[in-house]
Amino acid sequence: MANVKLLDTSTINKIAAGEVVERPASVVKELVENSIDAGASRIEIEIQNGGKALIRVTDDGAGMNRENAALSVRRHATSKLSTADDLQRITTLGFRGEALPTIAAVSKFTLQTRRAEDELGTKIKIDGGKLQDTHEVGCKVGTSVLVEELFFNTPARLKFLKATPTEANKIHDFIVKLALSRPNIAFRFINGNRVALATPGNGKILDALSAIYGTELTDSILRLRNDDGDLKLRGYVTKPNILKSYRSWQTFIINGRVVESRTISKAVDEAYKSLIPKTGFPLAVVIIDVPQSSIDVNVHPQKIELKFEDEGKIFKAVYHAVREAVENKNESVEHDLTEVAAAPQTPHYEQLNLNAEFQKNFRAQEKT
Repeated sequence: MANVKLLDTSTINKIAAGEVVERPASVVKELVENSIDAGASRIEIEIQNGGKALIRVTDDGAGMNRENAALSVRRHATSKLSTADDLQRITTLGFRGEALPTIAAVSKFTLQTRRAEDELGTKIKIDGGKLQDTHEVGCKVGTSVLVEELFFNTPARLKFLKATPTEANKIHDFIVKLALSRPNIAFRFINGNRVALATPGNGKILDALSAIYGTELTDSILRLRNDDGDLKLRGYVTKPNILKSYRSWQTFIINGRVVESRTISKAVDEAYKSLIPKTGFPLAVVIIDVPQSSIDVNVHPQKIELKFEDEGKIFKAVYHAVREAVENKNESVEHDLTEVAAAPQTPHYEQLNLNAEFQKNFRAQEKT
């Protein structure tokens, strides 16, 4: 048996990247969620070759100063947690402090950021996890992250990516879900120099749906509503005659976070069970707000799944809301649902408390 030894930093970062960065869509998810947490009102996502060659996410959020930018690309550095107890009160989309360093470990990575109060911004270049350059730069307020040649130094991961259209579609599908979860943010998605999606960012879900799917679909929309004490549910579904053969156009949003949930999926299926063919799925945008203490978002490295304290209560709320909407399908939608969730009061890139060791290590890394 081989001797036990400590792994080097490069290997550790690549292993962490394997948990967080599964494919180009994973990169987009982490970067866009950071932009949302930074209080952005406009987010632009650009990709080339399905995200394998290039991913660029640009926002008009709070931005970072030089010291915070330097810390943001180090593992387990975050402005969102101070103690383990904070995990029970997470309201931001990201919180682990792993996204940027793990993405940078498996790509050619450039971060450019500036706060409104700073005259100059900061630009950091990292190549396969190794810091190449840090300097001041003139740039707009906000943050732009450029990810090139994803998985260039992990060819096994690159080998198992799907064809370019498949990877691009996964990115598109996720941006759609994020746009529906945050109708107060204007999203713009550019795929291979073509604008594939643009939402108005006016806070109205129906307008976001129209921008994504067209007005013909929104004419067939039914409204969901179910308030049960500390559980508040709202959203939209389509009439039983509007179906697709895949479930990806169903979006579930819990406390402002896009998630996958077998409980909610099953409840929607059961509500439509006697009304649609077994092979079809209606569009569904299900938005649920519950006390943060009643869910656990820390059960999946990519935060795409969560645990409910009372799965049965969630199932019943969704089932009855959908069933009631479908049974009253001739009722028109008179009022649009406004903003899904308020932007975090505390920007993602808030000032961090730097200690001498962090500053010393970063400056030493800059010189090497």
